[in-house]
Amino acid sequence: MSVKEIEVEHRVIKQAEANLPTEFGDFRIIGFTSVADGEEFVVLTQGDLTDGKPVLVRIHSQCLTGDVFHSIKCDCRQQLHAALSRISKEGRGVLIYQAQEGRGIGIINKIRAYALQDQGVDTVEANLQLGFGADERDYQLCADIVSQLGIREVRMMSNNPDKIAALERAEIKITERVSLDIQPSDLSTEYLRIKKEKMGHLL
Repeated sequence: MSVKEIEVEHRVIKQAEANLPTEFGDFRIIGFTSVADGEEFVVLTQGDLTDGKPVLVRIHSQCLTGDVFHSIKCDCRQQLHAALSRISKEGRGVLIYQAQEGRGIGIINKIRAYALQDQGVDTVEANLQLGFGADERDYQLCADIVSQLGIREVRMMSNNPDKIAALERAEIKITERVSLDIQPSDLSTEYLRIKKEKMGHLL
C-alpha cells in the first residue's frame, strides 16, 4: 500500500505500543505519527475500548510550562492530572497528548507571547500581535486516532468546543461532555476569563 493510499484510509499511523505504569495507575502508551508531516502523538489508554459503550476521552494539548515546569499561569497540568485520575478511577478511557504547544504556535513563540503578557496584553491579544490566530490548533488528527482505536461514542472531557466539534465532524458521537473544572490560582483567573469570554470555552 502506498503512502497516498494509507492517507486516504488514515492520516495517522500507529508506530509503537507498550505498558506504562504511572502514579495514576497502569496504562498502555501508544505512539502515532502523522502521514503528512511526521507529527508525533502520544496516547494513553486503559480498559476495553471496543465494548460498544461510550469511552471517556481527553485531548490534551502539550503545555511544557504547565505540565512539566508547573507554571501557575494556566490550569493545564491540573487538567492533565484530573483527566488521568478520572480515567484510572473508572478503569477505562483515553488521553491523547497532542504536541501543539502554545495553542499551536510552539514553545519559542509561546515565550514571546508571555513577554507580551508581561506588558499587559491577554493571551489572545499576544498571539494576534505575533501574527498568529487566537488558536492555531487542529484536532482532526486526534479524531482519526479515536476512530483507529475503534471508538464510535465518546464521553468528552473538555471545556473546549473546538475539540468536541472536531470529533463530531469525524462522525464520532459525543454522548456527554464531562467538565474539567479546576480551582484557579490568583494568576490563572484572568487566563481562564479570556478563554471563556474570547474563545468560547465552557467554563
